[in-house]
Amino acid sequence: MIDTGDIDVFLGLDVGKGEHHATAVTPAGKKAFDKRLPNTEPKLRELFAKLQAKHGTVLVVVDQPASIGALPLAVARDMGCSVAYLPGLTMRRIADLYPGEAKTDAKDAFIIADAARAMPHTLRAIDGEDETIAELEMIVGFDDDLAGEATRVANRLHGLLTQVHPSLERVLGPRLQHPAVLTLLERFGSPAQIRKAGRRRLVTLLRPKAPRMAERLVEDIFTALDEQTVTVPGAEAAALIVPSLAGSLTAVLDQRKLLAGRIEELLEAHPLSKVLTSMPGVGVRTGARILIEVGDGSTFPTAGHLAAYAGLAPATRSSVSSIRGEQPSRRGNKQLKRALFLSAFAALGDPASRAYYDKKIAQGKHHTQALPCLARRRADVLFAMLRDGTFYEPQPSAAVT
Repeated sequence: MIDTGDIDVFLGLDVGKGEHHATAVTPAGKKAFDKRLPNTEPKLRELFAKLQAKHGTVLVVVDQPASIGALPLAVARDMGCSVAYLPGLTMRRIADLYPGEAKTDAKDAFIIADAARAMPHTLRAIDGEDETIAELEMIVGFDDDLAGEATRVANRLHGLLTQVHPSLERVLGPRLQHPAVLTLLERFGSPAQIRKAGRRRLVTLLRPKAPRMAERLVEDIFTALDEQTVTVPGAEAAALIVPSLAGSLTAVLDQRKLLAGRIEELLEAHPLSKVLTSMPGVGVRTGARILIEVGDGSTFPTAGHLAAYAGLAPATRSSVSSIRGEQPSRRGNKQLKRALFLSAFAALGDPASRAYYDKKIAQGKHHTQALPCLARRRADVLFAMLRDGTFYEPQPSAAVT
């Protein structure tokens, strides 16, 4: 809990890209400022200095400590103001206590300031851990963009190879993101060029990237080439495009490797790192995403709240004449939901997780139903781990319910 006993004015900022709405209230609840504020350092400094000169100690509270809320917090710190943030879920609950259904920037800014004044227990301090999460959010967001770009380029390559030589695609497709295959396609963009290069030259080219696979891969390539004797229209055009796409995919994958190293460094620097990664199926990228979206879990009163936030709580579909039963929720934080689904799928090699999944299958559920059940159960476990700061402890198979 943040100590607000020495605060003379509470400044709530409903942050925006170009400008914020700023509302300041005194400890007595009287508005001391209520205007739009450009998101520039000079204007921020001007307001903070004015409030300090007129009232004294200023507490600056935002609803987003990262992204568009980063500059006002940095300026506030530099000027000696106290800083904090009001989590979005908490703010929405508090907003129900205020009259009126309209949602405006001015109303939100007042709610942030007034909550800081009257309910300081709802605030969260902004410390080094939050700065780590802010940096993680930026890097993981960029990594997600790169992952999407890698998928797009890879799909384009799959399509071109399938069009000009399906047999060759069946050999190279499953290994398309392997450095050896990308090196091959950057150098030789068509089946004719690959055949002309010859076995010995290809083995020499691929061996540094795939020492154990080079000779077998080359033999598989030439076996595939022998299965097609005709040249498909568009093969010459593909020979120009494939090397470019392969080069682009290589560059994107190299960028993701660099980011993975930094993500791992930032995650390891956070106190909850070992707690998160102790859970089967939670790797560096998944752990980082969970940390970004959930934090220390303190904003969720129960495991059910966390599951609902992640869109894992089933929703009942009903009408006047029928009840269609429970179906997966379409709401929730999609990025967190995806991370929990991916981690659940990756955890199928864990005996306890597999036992629970198999039990759901035995009950007649399909894979697409059993996996969400496992993800939901793991959300309960994750909540308890974050709440208690404890590592994952597998339960005996007999205890699986």
